[in-house]
Amino acid sequence: MFDSLKIEGEVFHQQKEAEVTIEMSDDDINEKYKRGEIRIVTEQARYPIKSIKSMLDSGDYMLNPEYQRRKRWDNGRKSRLIESFIMNVPLPPVFLYEYDYSKFEVMDGLQRLTSIYDYYSGHFPLEGLQYWKELEGKRFDDLPTEIKKGIDRRYISSIVLLEETAKSLEEAEKLKQIVFERLNSGGEKLAPQETRNALYNGKFNQLCLRLSSNNNFRKMWKIPLDSQDDALLLANEAYRKMDDVQLVLRFFAYRFYDSFSGTVEDLLDEYLKQANLFSDDTLAQLESLFINTIELVYGVFGEEAFYSPVYERKVTKPQKGIYDPLMQAAAKQTPRKVELIEKADDIKQDKYQAATLIDGIKVFDGRNTTPADVIARISYFDTLFDKHTS
Repeated sequence: MFDSLKIEGEVFHQQKEAEVTIEMSDDDINEKYKRGEIRIVTEQARYPIKSIKSMLDSGDYMLNPEYQRRKRWDNGRKSRLIESFIMNVPLPPVFLYEYDYSKFEVMDGLQRLTSIYDYYSGHFPLEGLQYWKELEGKRFDDLPTEIKKGIDRRYISSIVLLEETAKSLEEAEKLKQIVFERLNSGGEKLAPQETRNALYNGKFNQLCLRLSSNNNFRKMWKIPLDSQDDALLLANEAYRKMDDVQLVLRFFAYRFYDSFSGTVEDLLDEYLKQANLFSDDTLAQLESLFINTIELVYGVFGEEAFYSPVYERKVTKPQKGIYDPLMQAAAKQTPRKVELIEKADDIKQDKYQAATLIDGIKVFDGRNTTPADVIARISYFDTLFDKHTS
């Protein structure tokens, strides 16, 4: 059922990690420690708040390394950060990685740094304050003189991972991932795709990020388009948590669903790691497959493509339980894309008209999520498309 969707050069197999027992003497362990294996070299620094804008304008600070989350802070949360500076509330340090001499990636603390930058630049007025409500609506230049002086006197501390931490680019990436993982083990929990984006970045991950901005894809998942107000996009939970990127990854990984034993999360992790090593030609073919599949699905079913049948529709929003099988079935039909789109009205009318019971069980019952259920749904859509092809 899935073999026809595989791309030439796309090699994916389930990795079995063997348990390794390492026995070392205390002397060997001491030597390993002295050699500095897996040891982070750091230094600490303090920056005056008023210097942050010029620092970020210098171009020496990379604000969007791959492991950063999509921006989440609204003006209310930014305002409360400024209120914290007014009150001199101690704040955790930001973490930087020195990727070249005096050039840094912001590993943790992007929201704090950009909030300071935005406020000093006059990009937003204070709102939602808890203790200094009399400052509501004021931008930095509107603040009373003593308040401005007080903010200017504050510092933000940083911990810098120095360039000499790693002996190679590969080791640097590994160590940054370790630090990111440990920094985010507490506090606000990362969504699964945010973690993948941080730990398994590569060419295929970048492809998934690009494809998630496809306009037709966004329309079917009710995600604002790039051409619309940025605030609308950042207010969308699926976008903020990178669920849209995960949906792209699901499309590719699900083509190996029948040969993988483990959870869906395991499948997504493993496919992403291995797909990052695919050749550029293979990645180009995968990109074409996704785009053509989306064009077919949108062209036939429109913005409600991934809605459940009426008998299951308790909420009118797209469902993964429809997305996964419909996309897999449609991908096999991309050579007939033009023909099927021309018959869109008939196909859409037939979408849930055929018998949707197998052995008395509703095929699209959202509570049925076993591999057999997924395969039954793909077969259902296979039959639907086949009915309308010459």
